[in-house]
Amino acid sequence: MTRAIVAVLAVLCVSASAYAQQSTVLHIRVLLLDADRKPMPVPHHALLISEDPPTAVPRRVVVGVDGTADVMLRPGSYVIESDRPVAFQGRVYQWTQRIAVSAGRDSSLELNAQNAEETASASGKTLESDPSFLLNRWDRSVIGIWTPVAHGAGVIVDAANGLIATNGRLAGSASDFEAQLTPAIKVRARLVAADPDKDVAILQIDPSAAESIPTLSPDCGTSSTPPLASGQELLTIAVPLRGLKDLVIGTADRITPRAMTADMRLAVASAGGPVFVDGHLVGITSAAGADREDTSRRFASRIVGLDAVCSVLASARTKLGNGSVPAATHLPVDPPGTVAADTLSAIVARRAGSLSPPQITSSDFTVAFITPVHTFGAASSPFAGGRQRSGPGLVDAGSVALRAVRDFANWSDYVADFPPVLLVRVTPRLVESFWTSVARGAAQTQGVALPPIKHVKSGFARMRAFCGETEVTPIHPFKLEQRVSETDVIYEGLYAFEADALGPQCGTVKLMLFSDREPDKGDTRPIDPKIIQDLSQDLAAYRAGTSLPPR
Repeated sequence: MTRAIVAVLAVLCVSASAYAQQSTVLHIRVLLLDADRKPMPVPHHALLISEDPPTAVPRRVVVGVDGTADVMLRPGSYVIESDRPVAFQGRVYQWTQRIAVSAGRDSSLELNAQNAEETASASGKTLESDPSFLLNRWDRSVIGIWTPVAHGAGVIVDAANGLIATNGRLAGSASDFEAQLTPAIKVRARLVAADPDKDVAILQIDPSAAESIPTLSPDCGTSSTPPLASGQELLTIAVPLRGLKDLVIGTADRITPRAMTADMRLAVASAGGPVFVDGHLVGITSAAGADREDTSRRFASRIVGLDAVCSVLASARTKLGNGSVPAATHLPVDPPGTVAADTLSAIVARRAGSLSPPQITSSDFTVAFITPVHTFGAASSPFAGGRQRSGPGLVDAGSVALRAVRDFANWSDYVADFPPVLLVRVTPRLVESFWTSVARGAAQTQGVALPPIKHVKSGFARMRAFCGETEVTPIHPFKLEQRVSETDVIYEGLYAFEADALGPQCGTVKLMLFSDREPDKGDTRPIDPKIIQDLSQDLAAYRAGTSLPPR
């Protein structure tokens, strides 16, 4: 019996190997020409691939945002056809193409206007309302918005003045804003106007940073916006924490004069993006979802209507002279790409027993230095379990090292991708007041043993980091929101730095820590060069994809 199983496995392995050797790649590209005769990729176009003659159910392939897809095929003849037509600039296109795939040689197929079946659109529309083109047309106008406690989307609604419309709940009570215009360009922004009731905020960046970005202007005061009805298809452009923008499709649900909801599965980290109906901008998405008590609608997203956006935008334009416009200086950005989990796994395996992040302490804080090796090691540990959601008021100093690499509260999704950055986490220390200590001592004399009752000595305000005598700007000056009661929140710092920003080349590295008790008085702490050297080794190995010698 055992020999038979081994024989079968051997045959399967040989067959799989033979298939892999015979298969080749078909590179598909779908594009059309816009009104200026410039090539425009057709994103998310679905294609059906069948053998010619057909021997099985067609294989469905969807091209990416850039209009391309790579498909592994065995040698033979195939038919490539559109799953559904594409409407673009008043015309409708679909494709049916035959192609021969040869062994050992990649093939390419471009689907364009010359080889498409083309007909006039029944509606005669000149504005491309097909979902495939909304992302391509407006993705530069939809940008990422960062605050210390949240991420979302924004829409360039007035490039001449550098104005951005976004979700009011995203803006919240934040005073610091950053606008991610492209993966490589991020600039500071300021809040110009906000209306919590309308759930809209208007930010401003330096107009010179927005001058090349297409403006997605709302049609304020006109009747061009189509009426909204329950059941209509809605589309929005989502801006994830990391990765490419994408279309999210939903259906209008509850509609009121002020807002609507849709069965749109939209992450909170993407709130603030534009919503379209038949190619027209009709509002922006909100971080507020449907009623929490209605579990059947837990994937509903709230949409703020265009009237609310226009109202706050008009208010913002009257305030443009108040306050200075932030400089267009480019800020550090997240490094592109990710490293495979097996690379991190190999590094962690060589580091077994030494995965706790190094720490230093000050009078008010415990500071942990965290690399992807630490977070991956904690996530893959058999003792990791679920996320620990205890606030600083519920843990003692001995728990900080473990908790520092497992619970990242409102920034858990960011850390979960193991970005190749250095994280510096600043956690308020716990102390016991004099009178609480006296009371515990008195109780103990009566035979009652009480555990220490501790509280946060001082909350975190901000941090500055120095490489030598040069201050280093972080990629993100995050704050972690730790809720200790229904009404009380304590903040920790979580600063993300470029991998080589605080390395041995600095000579000396120091931090200045500011508490909310003394926000203008910094506590300067030098960092042990051995800690800096170890962190540099972690990050170098992570970037290079190599393992580390055991420590």
